[in-house]
Amino acid sequence: MNKLAMQVNATEDFYSRDGYHVRLVDKRWRLNKDIVIPVSVLADILPTNLYLSFRHVLAFYAKTGSASHAVNIYSRSKHYLESTIAHAPFGSESLISYRSTLDVKTEWYLGVLRGFIKKWADLGYSGIPNDSLVLLDNWTLKGNEKGYAVQSMCPDSGPLTDIEMESVIAAVVAAYSESVLSLTDTCYAMTLAMTGRRRVQITALKLKDLLSHSHQDGEKYYINFPRAKQRSQSWRTEFSKFSIVEDLWLLLKQQAFVVRTAFSDRFGEGFPFELIPELPLFPVMKNVGTLAELRDQLKEDRLHAPTHFVKAAMDRVEKTIAVISERTGFPVHLNPIRFRYTLGTNLAREGKGEFVIAEALDHSDIQNAGVYVKNIPEIVERIDKAVALQLAPIAQAFQGVLVASERHAKRGNNPSSRISNGVVNLGTCGSFGFCGALAPIACYTCNHFQPWLNGPHEAVLDGLINERDRVLEQTEDRKIASVNDRLILAVSDVVSRCNAMRGEVARG
Repeated sequence: MNKLAMQVNATEDFYSRDGYHVRLVDKRWRLNKDIVIPVSVLADILPTNLYLSFRHVLAFYAKTGSASHAVNIYSRSKHYLESTIAHAPFGSESLISYRSTLDVKTEWYLGVLRGFIKKWADLGYSGIPNDSLVLLDNWTLKGNEKGYAVQSMCPDSGPLTDIEMESVIAAVVAAYSESVLSLTDTCYAMTLAMTGRRRVQITALKLKDLLSHSHQDGEKYYINFPRAKQRSQSWRTEFSKFSIVEDLWLLLKQQAFVVRTAFSDRFGEGFPFELIPELPLFPVMKNVGTLAELRDQLKEDRLHAPTHFVKAAMDRVEKTIAVISERTGFPVHLNPIRFRYTLGTNLAREGKGEFVIAEALDHSDIQNAGVYVKNIPEIVERIDKAVALQLAPIAQAFQGVLVASERHAKRGNNPSSRISNGVVNLGTCGSFGFCGALAPIACYTCNHFQPWLNGPHEAVLDGLINERDRVLEQTEDRKIASVNDRLILAVSDVVSRCNAMRGEVARG
């Protein structure tokens, strides 16, 4: 670094596209609230003259492009230099050697590096031999493989099935209502699940981005999401309005109220009213300065939660709710991007085209939307009684407790707690609170339900499966027909448990 400092004006600096001040000689470049490039790591790999040129070219990308693109260039360059340390950097021999280490899935690394090297030469900095440029121009390189997780319906990283998605949402709501999940973690999880937006878009939200409008058919609710991955666009300069359900809007308004209260408590009654709409929906309170500093801070991203907060929140949600996948028998992995995959896949299954999917996912073009409409994965299989009984123990959709009879149930001495199908009683509700859900259908997936051993649960199961088959025959739409699949698995689980309990009684 001392050699570098001798060749660079110590005051030479620049601003990243997101407005962060960076000195060229700094060991680490912070480009926004999420991304820091440890550029000095390459000081021991590159000769001083090449290292200086490398910094200048990387600074060009940091100033003109997104921080994520700049760090991707740095990462690909670092991987190349570490893989070819025995050869002269950026020479044709080292490039040929590096390409030999890549395969069809990683050849895109060299594609990123090629763009960087050509820009290096175009900007007039020294260090790139002419024969290397000729070599790179003559190569045809494969791009980044797109859509593997979607097309393969990977149970760990691909789209969620309808049953998995319904189970996740129900479990998050239940955990929040029982104060097991925090408000912020619940907001992150529900916003991801219901909008499929990127983490960076969610953390960039301000209180003023929660919108509602009156229409002839009632109130409509929206989130005005800042767009992401837009070329040459700074933070929060383009927006895309996304329609949401009232429940999510109310949840986020509660988060907004908590944020407003936190800032009011911090600054007292004199907190300016006009600053309230500018507050981050997901703030980092420890970064808040004085009231005089706050006005400038609210123009930048420094008070907004970094995107890794969302990933950490989803890790906590995953461990807390531990929803079991009917495909694997293991807890569903809740990587945030899976919700984007799910939204795109569901739209494709509904017959929507690439332009509609691209708009729903907030893409600028359709080049990445094609993976959803090509070889559309069918994730709704036909569920008959035999399949349902087989999947039920794996899916664990039934959350209640099977009891031998009414007198063994919690609140079993209260006739008003009985759950009926309109003809006979099926079980007991163990909750003391009001419930507006449709009984008995909604009860089988509720953790307060206590089905009786001798209840007519198999008849309920038969009715649900027959109704599924009828809807499928009439509509030829598996998506519509599968709306009660999780319920079918829950009732099937009750039937299986009843059979097992009767067997134990008979043997005992």
